[in-house]
Amino acid sequence: MSISSSLNAGVAGLAANATRLATISDNIANSGTYGYKRAEADFQSFVITNSNNSGTYSAGGVRASTNRLIGEQGSLVSTSNATDIAISGNGFIPVTTEVSIDGSMGDQPLMMTTTGSFYTDADGILKTDSGLVLLGWPADADGTIATYARDTMTGLEPVVINSNQTAGDPTTKINLGVNLPAEDATEVLPLSVEYFGNLGTSESLNVTFTPDAVAPNTWVMSITDSASAGAIIGEYTIVFDDSRGSGGTLSTVTPTVNNPATATYNATDGTLALTVDGGPLEMTIGKPGDTNGLTQLSDTFAPTSITKDGSPVGNLTSVEIADNGYVTATYDTGFTRTIYQIPLVDVPNANGLTSLGNQTYQVSPDSGSFFLWDAGDGPTGTIEGFAREGSTTDVAAELTDLIQTQRAYSSNAKVIQTVDEMLQETTNIKR
Repeated sequence: MSISSSLNAGVAGLAANATRLATISDNIANSGTYGYKRAEADFQSFVITNSNNSGTYSAGGVRASTNRLIGEQGSLVSTSNATDIAISGNGFIPVTTEVSIDGSMGDQPLMMTTTGSFYTDADGILKTDSGLVLLGWPADADGTIATYARDTMTGLEPVVINSNQTAGDPTTKINLGVNLPAEDATEVLPLSVEYFGNLGTSESLNVTFTPDAVAPNTWVMSITDSASAGAIIGEYTIVFDDSRGSGGTLSTVTPTVNNPATATYNATDGTLALTVDGGPLEMTIGKPGDTNGLTQLSDTFAPTSITKDGSPVGNLTSVEIADNGYVTATYDTGFTRTIYQIPLVDVPNANGLTSLGNQTYQVSPDSGSFFLWDAGDGPTGTIEGFAREGSTTDVAAELTDLIQTQRAYSSNAKVIQTVDEMLQETTNIKR
């Protein structure tokens, strides 16, 4: 009977609006939850009578379905913690739980989130208060990231930052700017240049300049390494130009018979290829005609500009996460080193992900398979440090929906009450 179908439709309306009320209450309750993605209830009608002008109509009612709008992004909120991170654009941050970090990452289901406030625990592991552990690819000792598979968690590790961590930065390049006297050049002129070894030790290159007693404007430059027991690592005959246009600049640099075969001079860029105890080292002395390297002017012997890279052993002072996902450690010597790279996870259908607690998600058949991108590449956005993603809940819109839901629920209740009264009238006819 049509009257019975009306009762069923009213009951279905109550259930559907109760479901919508549940999503609204959840959204409002999480309006201040970082990274929360609002839920939405959709209604679909049931149709029982398909033919037109049939003379009767049976109400099919309504059915409610819910989905979480994971693809929506909340506004970014600035914070004071360098390891508070959020994503500006598409993508997810790979995370795992504390209980999973003892096993192989490749055997664990991939978990992801869009924001998190990460702090180091007693073991230096970056994690949130809720126990989510940040994952990344570890860097090699020189700060480079190896090539990892992009469709698996294999290679991802918990990001570990030890506050008592130390690091040294060996010297690989030295720029030698020295002026040699053009007058009264009769003595051997010594010069010591400090450099840092592979173990953070302070070593020195001892350079001597010996004037040629016969050939004018000619010197022999000999370089020894303290870490190699004073062995000669480079020796060259240097001739300076005395012409009006280029007077005082290098003219030629020629290796002597005592010079190691590998210690060559490159006139194109003005560099010497030296080998110290810890490995290769490049020293720049200037190109022919260059006024920024070795010069011979006036009667003064003076280092005009000696610069080098590298630093002694330093203690970790801060850690920051760049927009490309690289985790950079800074030491009190000013040395910086990349220690991890955090990739971003992308799936074809973000709204199809399985929602878990603490604003985390997992891949499902509806979402499609995942792929790990470098932050800022492909369809993914950038990682923002000192930031959290706010909730996507619009409280004003939710309150409007709340009023509409209340009215709809009351109206369905009125339908049921009316059907009850009509059925009572039908019963009274028999009496």
